[in-house]
Amino acid sequence: MLHLQRSASGPGGRDRRAFLGAAARVAVAGALAPAALGAEPPPPRTDPEDEPQRSAIRRGRIPRTGELLPLLGLGTSRTFDVDPNADNAAQLAVLERFLRWGGSLIDSSPMYKRSEAVVGALCARLERSDLFYATKVWTDEGKQAGMEQMARSEKLMGTARFDLMQVHNLVDLDVQLETLKEWRASGRVRYIGVTEMRDFAKVEALVDSGTLDFIQIPYSVTDRRVEARVLPACVEHGVGVLVMRPFQAGKLFRATKELQLPAWAADFGAGSWAQLFLKFILGHPAMTVPIPATSKPHHLDDNMAAGVGPALDESARTKLSAMLGG
Repeated sequence: MLHLQRSASGPGGRDRRAFLGAAARVAVAGALAPAALGAEPPPPRTDPEDEPQRSAIRRGRIPRTGELLPLLGLGTSRTFDVDPNADNAAQLAVLERFLRWGGSLIDSSPMYKRSEAVVGALCARLERSDLFYATKVWTDEGKQAGMEQMARSEKLMGTARFDLMQVHNLVDLDVQLETLKEWRASGRVRYIGVTEMRDFAKVEALVDSGTLDFIQIPYSVTDRRVEARVLPACVEHGVGVLVMRPFQAGKLFRATKELQLPAWAADFGAGSWAQLFLKFILGHPAMTVPIPATSKPHHLDDNMAAGVGPALDESARTKLSAMLGG
């Protein structure tokens, strides 16, 4: 059993992790107005039909092994839930451009309905099987159901072995995580992890247990709930971090719709709000790969450009937080 109680240590008897997290965190005082789910960034200033000038994105290391991994991945929630047998020209262009930028990690889930099958169909059309394949197990019907679902995901996505398999939203955690550990030990999967959007105390306990290679959590310039404890735990234990909802489902673009991109963004090679938001995430030392989802090729190009040039330093992260937090 995992115990959430932590011993106190550090300055003045305070918990060391809480102290370090608070010291690193810049509080965001205020909340952005709610936005409709699926809100989008404005289109880039250039004609989306123009072929962009591309440079390969930077790579970082997976903490557990030191393996190099491109710093931006591709999510597929909603955006790839289309008919796998249709033309899907937009999704094909997104995936093709993602690969040309040097992207590798593509993340899906049985929860995303047809997305796994679409990934497999598009990769077959592009004759590419060299991605970093990540998906999830999402069932509460026991061990056998979990194994059958993961085997089905292999066939749908067209891979003989997943690079990363995650327990989706901690569903049936104890049962499914035991299977993942067995599959990792046998080489059936390379890395294992969990995803979660709310119970961060449980995620922290799992990180502390030493079982996980990755976690996937929400994190953005205005959603920094994981900064105090979860992210320091990941640094301490060498656990990789995938970031879902880096734009808060479009909320950040609504908040900055009338704002001018700050002049200092150019110091970090950020030419759009999307790039600035992603460079904020990449500026945290615990970050491995944000995984923004899109079905629009010009948004894919905009996102991937955030992986070229430096991430935001702490001073710039603080300024951006102040701009959006009041």
